[in-house]
Amino acid sequence: MHNDELKIFSGSSNRPLAEEICRVIGIPLGEAVVKSFPDGETFVKINENIRGRDVFIIQSTCTPANHHIMELLIMIDAARRASAQRITAVLPFYGYARQDRKDQPRVPITAKLVANLLVAAGANRVLTMDLHAQQIQGFFDIPVDHLYSSPVFYQYLKSLNTGKLVVVSPDQGGVKMAAAYADMIGAGIGFIAKRRTDAATVEAINMVGEVAGCEVLLVDDMTETAGTLTTAAKLCKKNGAISVRAAVSHALLNEIAYERLREGVLDELITTNSVPVATRGFPIKVMDVGELLAQAILRISRNESVTSLFRIKGF
Repeated sequence: MHNDELKIFSGSSNRPLAEEICRVIGIPLGEAVVKSFPDGETFVKINENIRGRDVFIIQSTCTPANHHIMELLIMIDAARRASAQRITAVLPFYGYARQDRKDQPRVPITAKLVANLLVAAGANRVLTMDLHAQQIQGFFDIPVDHLYSSPVFYQYLKSLNTGKLVVVSPDQGGVKMAAAYADMIGAGIGFIAKRRTDAATVEAINMVGEVAGCEVLLVDDMTETAGTLTTAAKLCKKNGAISVRAAVSHALLNEIAYERLREGVLDELITTNSVPVATRGFPIKVMDVGELLAQAILRISRNESVTSLFRIKGF
């Protein structure tokens, strides 16, 4: 499939990332009207012919999540009704991913509901990055291409002049991710047992691994209030860590998070532009995933393999 058959449109959540993807591919961002009526309803109109085209709609379902999800669904429906040949929903950040199971009585599995809505709207394929739970791919009965930000982080991490480095997972659930990063950069590994007291507060209970005299890299898929990260950083420094950085795929930072980051317990936050990020006086390094997503879009459009995009150091 040639690039002239490829059309990329963007919702309102992360238009700069969509523009960067189009710049890498070498095509203009598709023309579409995406706006809200005074009562909050979303209106979409695609202003160019997409009949028989391979359409990609880029939308991170970040804050306000409900609005951006609805916007994406309406854009998919508009493309389907305009006779697009194939519609790929590109979600650099997949919202509601933390609600992937019934861990309490009478609660929904909202990550599955979002998957159902995307398919019902008319999506033929999904491209996403660093899902909170790998099993969400199984919630879809359409193809899902799942990318990882680790190759992008690796390029930055290898440029740092670090001493003895230890990769630490700030909770038990991220040990597998921490092990992958440790193998990637040739570092030690550890993890922290934590207990969440409420949605915004975390209590670190114990640390497994040796961090005394080491530089620590905390790895996680997302952060919202920075409670897990800052609590883990305090425990690492209490146990003798020289410095603590954090590499987080999706930084959905709110006011509570910025207050905690400004306390200075975390020396640097490394993240991606999968969602819009403001630094606000704290050392935040935002890595660009536009190239990664652009290459994936090109390969999907040409029916080529995306496997090589996962490879680091030849693996």
